[in-house]
Amino acid sequence: MSGTWDWELDAEERHALLEEGEQEAKKLFSGFISFVFSDNILEFAFGLIIANGFTELVNSFVNDILLPPLSVLLPLNRNLDEKFAVLKAGPSYGETGGYTTLAQAIDDGAVVMAYGIFINRIVNFIGIGLALYALAIVYQIISSDSIIDEIVECKYCQKNISQEFDASTARAGKMGAKSA
Repeated sequence: MSGTWDWELDAEERHALLEEGEQEAKKLFSGFISFVFSDNILEFAFGLIIANGFTELVNSFVNDILLPPLSVLLPLNRNLDEKFAVLKAGPSYGETGGYTTLAQAIDDGAVVMAYGIFINRIVNFIGIGLALYALAIVYQIISSDSIIDEIVECKYCQKNISQEFDASTARAGKMGAKSA
């Protein structure tokens, strides 16, 4: 043998290779379809879509309803997301007498610390957390299914554990006296 490939296949070998390739392609496609349309993947996808909509709703509540009155009540003189500090001025900083907006500073090439946006995102995060907690409580009341675990400190290892776990292990006698 010289190490070259023999491209000449008889009709039987060619037919067998084509059938094997077709079977592998069908197997790959059916596996993909099973994966995409399995219950877990669909539930996960729907959950992500609903979570995205919920996040947008809470962000809108914080940005459009909650923060504007805070900007009026507190001496901010503008919306919170427009608060910034100039760390290094851009080339036309002196000509314009400073920057009045964050976009103006960024367009001039200034290095800015946009602390208003950061505070806005912290408030959004807290808002989403509180809204999810409220939904969990409502779900718990409606379904009588406890999804919020009470946390207690383990009297043996001093770590925070679920109250349900602590009570069940104490009843089972699994957390007896420490061995010497």
